[in-house]
Amino acid sequence: MAGIGDKLREARVRWKLSLREVEERSSRLAAQWQNPAYRISASWLDRVEREDRGLSPTKLIVLAVIYGLTAEQMIGLCPASGTGPGQELSEVSTPNATLLLSSGSLEQLAKQWLPDSFLTDPLPDATTLLVSGQGMLPSHYKRGVIGQRDRMLEPMIRGGSIVLIDTLKRAIAGRKEWKHEFDRPIYFLLTRTGYVSGFCELDRDSEWLTMVPHPLSFETVKRWRYKKEIEVIGTVAGVLMRRIA
Repeated sequence: MAGIGDKLREARVRWKLSLREVEERSSRLAAQWQNPAYRISASWLDRVEREDRGLSPTKLIVLAVIYGLTAEQMIGLCPASGTGPGQELSEVSTPNATLLLSSGSLEQLAKQWLPDSFLTDPLPDATTLLVSGQGMLPSHYKRGVIGQRDRMLEPMIRGGSIVLIDTLKRAIAGRKEWKHEFDRPIYFLLTRTGYVSGFCELDRDSEWLTMVPHPLSFETVKRWRYKKEIEVIGTVAGVLMRRIA
């Protein structure tokens, strides 16, 4: 029967990741979570894989995120590690190679993000915040759907697209923090009349928030009094867009 080292190696190989790439991804997570204990060195992981060494809950969490495994799957690998890490998982990692998903844990994760009814559900008129269910993501992630009337980011993001929202990232980024439109943060916001999504700017006194349309959109800029007429729900972390022929 394969030990924890062999199973961890299988998970890493499935994602086509080298030991060094796992180290780099763990370093980014450690910086994001502001805790150096989440960093995993390539040499340490190599010893774990070769010698079936035990894992602490901290290392358990970060490997679960990088390998796209649920907390239950990781706990099953090392039952002696104590209590589980709960739902402290962040966004699922991405493989180095393009994969066609037909079975296994990655296919199950894809189903959570891409519902079977995605192409058949009618397109909503208004941008909406979806009801959150039990899933892989931490509670601070929400899902929304872009309405057909919300055309601020067309053609880059079209009506009917599902967006993943990180509600911990609510600060409006300055111009020096992004390089081009695909790097520019997209925000999900609530106004007195409903939800909106798009590029945003703040004036020098942080009094007015301006929503800026995509350059190819036919929409015009819109302005609200910041924190009085509009509230930032979070930053869009991912987009699932329906392509209409």
